[in-house]
Formats: sequence, structure tokens, C-alpha cells
Amino acid sequence: MEDLKKTAEVLNDLIKINNDRIAGYQKAIAELPVADVDLKALFSSLIEQSERLKVELQQHISAWENRADDQTTASGKIYRAWMDIRQAFAVDDRRAVLESCEYGEDAAQKAYRQAGQEEDVSIAAKALISSQKTQLLASHDQIKQLRDREKAMG
Repeated sequence: MEDLKKTAEVLNDLIKINNDRIAGYQKAIAELPVADVDLKALFSSLIEQSERLKVELQQHISAWENRADDQTTASGKIYRAWMDIRQAFAVDDRRAVLESCEYGEDAAQKAYRQAGQEEDVSIAAKALISSQKTQLLASHDQIKQLRDREKAMG
């Protein structure tokens, strides 16, 4: 049985995950040296992706009276703090930045997987969750491929 309140709760959680993802990539861009224009461009495109995903989620729940949530999650804040610690030990290290980003992408995949398994979520919302999870998986794989390349180089 569909539960609109439960659906809105799950979608609001995914909005928070995308807010975390945006904040994480903004932090990564700020930490990268000027020379890493390729990563800065990639991270900017991933920020834009999360902005689009957020809008889709917000539009999906806007028909209901529930407000879309603009907060970040506690786990996201932990992720950003962890990224800060990693940066303190690995200044100018592309691989460390990519490893941190891959960790964040893993967290997003886990959140979307759990959201897709929630009971009582509308069929339309499950379809949206599945579509977004697929888009995010492609981004995850791109980050992982870059990280693997950095690892192989040294």
C-alpha cells in the first residue's frame, strides 16, 4: 500500500544526500590545486547533476503538502569531516581526493539502494529512485576509474 508521507520522507532523505554530494564536491574543488582543471570540471558537472536530481525529487513531492528538505544529513557531515582529515594528510594528492569522492559516491549508492527497498513508497517514486541511482552509478564508476588510474600511476 502506498503511503504518501513515507514516500515524501524517503525522497526528502535523497534530497539531503544530494545536498551532501554537492557540498562534498564543492569542498573537493576548493581543495584541489589550480592545475587540476580536469577534476574541477568533472566535479562541477557532478554538482550540476545533483542539482538536477534534487529538482526532480522536489518536483515529485511538490504536489503534496510536505516541504522539500534543504538540510544535509549527519552522515554527510561526517563524510565531509572525514574528507577534511584526509586532505590534511594528503595535500595536492589527486588520488586522495578521488578516494574521498569515491567514498561519497559509495554512500550515495547505498542510500539510493536502501530508498529503493523501502516499503510503502509509491511506484512512481520507486521508478524515479531507480533512474537516479543508475545516473549516480555512472558517476561513481567514472570517479572509480579515475582513482584506479591515479593508483596505477603511482
